[in-house]
Amino acid sequence: MNLNLTKLKIVELLEKHNKITTVAEILNLKQPTVTFHMKNMEKDFGVKLFETKMGKIVLTDAGYALQHYAVKIGALASEAERAVSEFDTLRRGTLRIGASYVPATYLLPGVLHRFSSLYPGVHIALSVKTAPAVREMLERHEIDLGIASTDSFESPELLSEPMGRDELVLIFAPSHKLAAIGEPTPEQIASCYFVMHGIESSTRRLTENWLAAHSRRLPSYLEFDSLEAIKQTVMLGEHVSFVSHLAVQDEIKRGLLQMRSIPGGRLNRHIYMVTNKQRYRSAMLGRFTDHLTEWMRTSVE
Repeated sequence: MNLNLTKLKIVELLEKHNKITTVAEILNLKQPTVTFHMKNMEKDFGVKLFETKMGKIVLTDAGYALQHYAVKIGALASEAERAVSEFDTLRRGTLRIGASYVPATYLLPGVLHRFSSLYPGVHIALSVKTAPAVREMLERHEIDLGIASTDSFESPELLSEPMGRDELVLIFAPSHKLAAIGEPTPEQIASCYFVMHGIESSTRRLTENWLAAHSRRLPSYLEFDSLEAIKQTVMLGEHVSFVSHLAVQDEIKRGLLQMRSIPGGRLNRHIYMVTNKQRYRSAMLGRFTDHLTEWMRTSVE
C-alpha cells in the first residue's frame, strides 16, 4: 500500500471543502490526479471512502476513520519538518502556545516580552482558550506548549507540570456591605448578588462545589464568560464573585476592589505547563520553558 502524505492530505481537505476542484487548487495538482489518488486509496483499502451527494464529495464512515488519522499524521509531519529545520538554533522558527485566560493575561505577557527581546527571530503565536480547549489542541499537536490554570489537568497523552498555585478569592466593591465584615460567612456570601463564570470555567466548577459543600444555593446570578466583565460588574457595587487572586492584584492595590479569603478552606487551582509526550522537545521549546519556569517562580508563590 502506497499511502503517502499527499493522499492523506486529499482526505483531510475533502472533509473540509467537499470539492475535488478546491482540493486540487490548494495542493497545486490537476483534478484528474486528485481523482486518481482517491480511486487508488479505495482500491488499496478495499472499501469505499468517498461518495457524491448533491454535487459534493463526502466521506463514508471508512473515510472518516481514515481522515481521523490523516489529520494526526499531517500534524506530526509538519512538526517533524519544523523540528529538523529549527534543530539546535534559536535564530528563527515558530513557537505555538495555548493558554487559559488567567496565565495568558496576567503571567505570560512578561515572559513573552523578555523571550522575544532575547530571541527576536522567533515568532510566538499565543492562543487564549479554556483549559479543556488547550488540552485538545495539545492532543491534536496543534500547539507546542500549553499553560493552563485549572484544578486538574490529566491526559494519558500529555505531560503536565504544576508551576504554581492560583488561589481563588472573594471580591466585592469597597462600597459593598461585605466590606464592613472581616470574615463573611457562607450564608452571608450566598445571600449576595453573584456573578458566576461561564460553564466551562474551572472557577465555575470550584464555586459550585463550594456552594454544595456549604449547602447553599444562589437564588439567581449573572453569568459571564469574560473575567474582565465580571470585575467591571463587581466594581459597580452590588455584586460579588470568586476569582483568581492573580487577576485582581492591580484592582486591589488601586482600591477599586476588596477581597477576602473564601471561608471553609482555600479554593486552589494550579497553573500547569503541559506538553505532548510524543512531541520532540526542541532547543527553542526547552529554552522557553526555562524562562517560563524562572519567571513564574518569581511571580506565583
